[in-house]
Amino acid sequence: MEHISFLVAVVIITALAFDFTNGFHDTANASATAIATGALRPKVAVTIAAVLNFAGAFLSVKVATTISGGIVNEKTGIHPEIIFAALVGAILWNLLTWLRGLPSSSSHALYGGLIGATIVGVGMNGVNFDTVVTKILIPAVASPFVAGLASFGATKLAYLITRRSNGATTDKGFRKGQIFSSSLISLAHGTNDAQKTMGIITLTLVSVGALPKGALPPTWVIVSAGAAIALGTYMGGWRIIRSMGKGLADIQPRQGFASESSVATVILTSSHMGFGLSTTQVCTGGIMGAGLGGPKPELRWSMVRRMVYTWGLTLPAAGLVSGGAALVVRQGTWGVVLVGAALVAGAGGMWLISRRQPVGADNVNEVGSVEDVTTVDVTTLDVTAADVTAADVTAVDVTPAAPANAAPTTASTTVAA
Repeated sequence: MEHISFLVAVVIITALAFDFTNGFHDTANASATAIATGALRPKVAVTIAAVLNFAGAFLSVKVATTISGGIVNEKTGIHPEIIFAALVGAILWNLLTWLRGLPSSSSHALYGGLIGATIVGVGMNGVNFDTVVTKILIPAVASPFVAGLASFGATKLAYLITRRSNGATTDKGFRKGQIFSSSLISLAHGTNDAQKTMGIITLTLVSVGALPKGALPPTWVIVSAGAAIALGTYMGGWRIIRSMGKGLADIQPRQGFASESSVATVILTSSHMGFGLSTTQVCTGGIMGAGLGGPKPELRWSMVRRMVYTWGLTLPAAGLVSGGAALVVRQGTWGVVLVGAALVAGAGGMWLISRRQPVGADNVNEVGSVEDVTTVDVTTLDVTAADVTAADVTAVDVTPAAPANAAPTTASTTVAA
């Protein structure tokens, strides 16, 4: 019993560690566009997001019940070590994508980890695939498009309404509006994402008989999950904030307000319906819709492709890592210790690598990528003779135009490579 109690404590701590990574991984959802447009200073933005993420954790528990009693079949004998393995895969994937600056889905990392570990631990019958399809996969595909279309329409409307207004005054007004809209996303994010850790902890307590099947998260679980995600949010996932704020499109205040308002509406509606969607995918879809809905439609497609690939890989990759971890933890105490050591080593290694090129509040808006340049304005180029070699010259006529009947002279010269 002491071993089980210790293991349950380890799982709860690991779940809160995942919640922390979820917080800083998803800080960009609410803060990226507000920081990019100058509506909020970076530190102010993450502080507001942290406070409202904590508050949002108390608004609903429907997503938590989707996880604790929906994705997996509690009757098949889910044990704490299986949940521990699921969390390990989810945390490592979160950290890897954060290191690469890719706004992947923390939610899908958790779902993938839980599914992979459950299949290895208790078999295919341990997963309720009907719930996985209706509550996870369908929302995963539909939500970015829904948010993108809503954001596109809202952006067009914002520019239409303000087409004859003073540009500077209008932008100032929309920046103020972004304070409200980004705050609403933070509240919505806490409502949706903090519940996922609540569901994991509740599932752990149910698995050892500490709670009855179908129980709602206790108050201490709600408080601890809200505090963990708020702390992670305050730390600021600056790499992903940079990718979403400046890496996808050059978002202006009107676009930022339209995107954030659309995204918050989608997330709050989905939370009310118990859909465990990816807030990251919803926010990214909103930014892309706003980028395309602006006066000069644009997206940095190289970043879009990288993100879409990552979205597709998240669930199966986390599932494979968690499945491997589940094989090891089933061997007993030494297996749990080994997997825990691998988690600490992996997390520590990725943190050390991130210090080589740190990204923080002071340089979060600095983006310069050659691969994203599609057009060049030649009037801005400063080229000297030293920059041009013979290999760069193909056929340059250095003489002025002459009449058709003019005789050739020695000054008529053609330089060829």
